[in-house]
Amino acid sequence: MNRLIALGAAVVVVLILLSSTLFTVHQTQQVLITQFGEPIRVIRDPGLHAKIPLIQNVISFDRRLLDFESPGEEIILGDQRRLIVDSFARFRISDPLRYYQTVGSLESGIRGRLSSIMSGSLRRVLGNEPLLSVLSTDRLRIMNTIRDQVNAEADSFGVQVVDVRIRRADLPEENTQAILSRMQSERERVAREIRAEGAEIGTQVRARADRERTVLLAEAQAQADALRGEGEEEATKIYAKAYGADPQFFSFWRSMQAYRTAFVEGRAETRLLLAPDSDFFRYFRSAPTPGSIVPPAAPAPTPTPAPAP
Repeated sequence: MNRLIALGAAVVVVLILLSSTLFTVHQTQQVLITQFGEPIRVIRDPGLHAKIPLIQNVISFDRRLLDFESPGEEIILGDQRRLIVDSFARFRISDPLRYYQTVGSLESGIRGRLSSIMSGSLRRVLGNEPLLSVLSTDRLRIMNTIRDQVNAEADSFGVQVVDVRIRRADLPEENTQAILSRMQSERERVAREIRAEGAEIGTQVRARADRERTVLLAEAQAQADALRGEGEEEATKIYAKAYGADPQFFSFWRSMQAYRTAFVEGRAETRLLLAPDSDFFRYFRSAPTPGSIVPPAAPAPTPTPAPAP
């Protein structure tokens, strides 16, 4: 019975020694072996490894890319503009031994140092750049410069900074309102200039159209007067020719036209004050017979209607 107890105790001791001796390194990890607190060696190869039990300790570090987000801070640019810059970085622990000697075994130790390093680098680099460079394609060059500076300082802690990015760059609220007001004033000024130019062009177009209209009307009036004069001249020739062909008939026809004008429908109440022997009624007193000759007489004048009583 005592032998079985002793054997069981021996097995337990052996298992404890084996568990303290053997350890596994994951492919996402790298290990630092310390002996009495002093670093001995670094293991980067994944697999099963051994150490001296109860004397050596295993400290694991992540070998993957790690993220670090810097809180937004206000930075003065080279043109004295103010920006709220929010950035982040990607880094990895490249030297576990140096990292352990300078920072310690915890990952949170490097984050405080990276925050101060990135803040200083952002202020140095952006302090020499204008706002337009930060908001243009030069932004990539600026971020690469910040990354190189942060990486140079972080290398002393056994950390390699792979990338630094400016995630957000906004103007402070008071600057935003001032810029928006200035942009609005500028747009209004441009709008006033465009409206003034449009009004000037409109005035010129209207003046040119009025001038062309006046010229066209004058030319049309001159052409109409010329055509009217030609027509009246032609009418006078036709009247003269007709009168010369048959003066008696022409006189009779003119008298009929005068009767039509005097006794037109709608003038039934019109009163004419004429003498009985007036030449206006000569065709009412005697009508020519066929073949008779009517003595020539001047055309009957058109009487002027007397106003109704």
